[in-house]
Amino acid sequence: AQPPELPGSDKNARIARVLPADGAEREKVTLTFLAMGLSDEQIAEAGSVAPNVRIVRVTSRDEAMEHAADADGADGRLITPEFLAKASRLCWVHSPSAGVERLVALPGVQERADLVVTNARGVHGPAIADHAMGMLLSLTRQLPHYHDAQERGEWSREAPKSEAIALQGRTMLVVGIGGIGSEIAQRAHAFGMRIIATRRSDTPAPDYVERVGKPRELAAMLPEADVVAICVPLTSETENLFDDAMIRRMKPGAYIINIARGRIIDTDALIAALKDGRIAGAALDVTDPEPLPAGHALWSAPNVLITPHIAADGELTDQRWWALYKENLRRFGAGEPLLNCVDVAAGY
Repeated sequence: AQPPELPGSDKNARIARVLPADGAEREKVTLTFLAMGLSDEQIAEAGSVAPNVRIVRVTSRDEAMEHAADADGADGRLITPEFLAKASRLCWVHSPSAGVERLVALPGVQERADLVVTNARGVHGPAIADHAMGMLLSLTRQLPHYHDAQERGEWSREAPKSEAIALQGRTMLVVGIGGIGSEIAQRAHAFGMRIIATRRSDTPAPDYVERVGKPRELAAMLPEADVVAICVPLTSETENLFDDAMIRRMKPGAYIINIARGRIIDTDALIAALKDGRIAGAALDVTDPEPLPAGHALWSAPNVLITPHIAADGELTDQRWWALYKENLRRFGAGEPLLNCVDVAAGY
């Protein structure tokens, strides 16, 4: 069993099979893994737990092409249709991020049933949840208003345009209560909030979640929520999930948080709802388009807090990211099922 401090899920775990050897013969075969961004220290650590995995560090997709024919595994950022066509030995791709929408959409990935794709799901949850709650508190406590006064050097108790609110007793709807959503829900519950959520699977809800509905129930649940936290992956089913009709289902005066992907929200519909005052504010670590260009209407929309897709940043995230990466390298070398296997057809 994996130690509790190790992030990652063994749900749907699969062995990335290497031919001609597997099982007991696996460790006698040298496997080649193409990596990006690993330090000398990390490569040495990987070598100590997976001595039969030769890590080749590359800096670009062009450089990776030079090694494609020998690659048994590779960093997901290196994968292109051209690479796949040349990489006949490839049996494992690891995405260093949780989102895999680019990777699973590449021609050749869906067609290779023997290709195991893993990601960093579960790694970023604690830091992202801290960030989400920080943004929410900034909006609900009107901190930008008082920060502006501080910048001017003014001790001003002039009331902001919107009244500050307390979170206790309010309802948060977590859309997609997976790893990140659970972390946000846990923190919101600690603030005295009532938590409801949606998820596709039948996994039991944590004890701090009052009710979990299926995605088809989202529209009916929205009017209950004072805060809506979007935590679903970007798939064909979730792109533009929050269109004008869905946003109009939200409770008047509610807040929306998006730490998932910008394209899950229709940006024009969101701006219209903010300008009309139908929703109280938006906390966005992701946007559509992204990067958000200078002069875009979202920059000046009322009661919006925007950060540039950095919610996961932090030393803890780096530690958890490497712990998962190293453990999967060990499992790869030993012929054991890999953690965080992606359902390529589902897109996450």
